[in-house]
Amino acid sequence: MWITSDRVFYAGLLGAPAMHTAGAIVVYVSVEAPLRIRLAGGEWHTTDVAVVQPYVPYEIASDGRHALDILIEPETLDMSRLPELLRACGAVHAPEFAARVRSAHAQLVATGRDHDLRPEDFDPLFFDQPLPTRQIDARIAGVLERIKTDPSTQAAAQACAEEAKLSFSRFLHLFKQEVGAPFRSFRTWKRARSLLHHVNSDSNLVYVALDIGYPDSTHFSHSIRQTYGLKPRDIFAGSRKLRIIQGGEPGEYMTA
Repeated sequence: MWITSDRVFYAGLLGAPAMHTAGAIVVYVSVEAPLRIRLAGGEWHTTDVAVVQPYVPYEIASDGRHALDILIEPETLDMSRLPELLRACGAVHAPEFAARVRSAHAQLVATGRDHDLRPEDFDPLFFDQPLPTRQIDARIAGVLERIKTDPSTQAAAQACAEEAKLSFSRFLHLFKQEVGAPFRSFRTWKRARSLLHHVNSDSNLVYVALDIGYPDSTHFSHSIRQTYGLKPRDIFAGSRKLRIIQGGEPGEYMTA
């Protein structure tokens, strides 16, 4: 798994199908067998590439045990200028893209040179070009950077509104307008996303939960299961042999 502040690439076990919701654009590519996907309890569709938009509930399955998975943080993107592939939702016919992602994965496995990977290399490797960035209101950008730098923060919306020098109602409205998601949903996703940095550690799950900002193990387990469709202990059990590549300081948002 290659993790940057705004992107994740995962190659590994897919896990059993379960309804879950991520705050990122999620792209799946098949490896051993075609994928099956359904959105919000709808019909199943078979495909080699699947795209899910942020906060859309879905289930993903395959007769193969492994899949390739890309997560892209939407607040960093100009959604109106994205490639057509990344604006889709559900099964997608994209054989050339699938071949590119599989080739990129093979390249990462073959070289094994983690120290050569830079965050700015991510988009060109998988999408052949940098993805278009979004301009964010400077007041909201400051709040995003705070949450992104420390996802475990317990900062409440009221405190963030005061930091941005906005009324509470105006802050909530502007945040959703600029980011595309409510403040609470965004903060919940960033906290759950931060779990990915710990999935192959030997730390006790209770300590991991507290470290990434959950008040107790019950809240931690419920939130992670809603996000990933798996219990935390199952995620850790399936990731013991996973190689984690971490790199990239939190980047700055383009401000308007």
